[in-house]
Amino acid sequence: MIINNIKTLIDGHSDFKSVKFKNNKERFKHLVEEGQDPKALFIGCSDSRVMPALITNSKPGDLFIIRNIGNFVAPFNPNQDYHATASAIEYAVSVLEVTDIIVCGHSECGAISALYKKIEPTDENLHTIKWLELGESAKRSALLSMRGKPEKEILHYTEKVSVIFQLENLLTYPAVKRRVEEGSLFLHGWHYDLKDGKIEYYDEELYEFKELSEE
Repeated sequence: MIINNIKTLIDGHSDFKSVKFKNNKERFKHLVEEGQDPKALFIGCSDSRVMPALITNSKPGDLFIIRNIGNFVAPFNPNQDYHATASAIEYAVSVLEVTDIIVCGHSECGAISALYKKIEPTDENLHTIKWLELGESAKRSALLSMRGKPEKEILHYTEKVSVIFQLENLLTYPAVKRRVEEGSLFLHGWHYDLKDGKIEYYDEELYEFKELSEE
């Protein structure tokens, strides 16, 4: 049964080996011999409908990718606990020395909609409930700014404003803050629309999201 459930993935890997890998063999060889040198860190949602390489037409080696529920960034916390997203941010900024960080939210985000639902804690969702706390600031901001608006508009606004809060959280990381102030690292807030494939970016001077093609 397990094999049947992932048969399309197994078949896809076979196609990859025989076609895509073969056609890009030299590039993969270069990446092995020279190591990775991505220019951007992409922080996106784990949602299966959002594929960073696909929506940016990126090639292997172009993006260092972090994916988690809601494309959230926890504020810097210098304790010795396990911090997967934090460690990946530090690695990208301090070791790989990326020049850009993109936080990309998206429409119809399950994490954002979950912020507006009452979820009873159980032994099976405690980590999820804790993680969703990272979206509470965006929720409060949205409810204040969009008072009286339809639920769908509030959710859409929350998706976007959450991206801004995650950018602010990135600046709590010492290496990120230092390099931004030095002018060697640039932060970008994006929102991807599943329905039409459009990406909007946050214009920090105008305090609004604009279509990426206008940048």
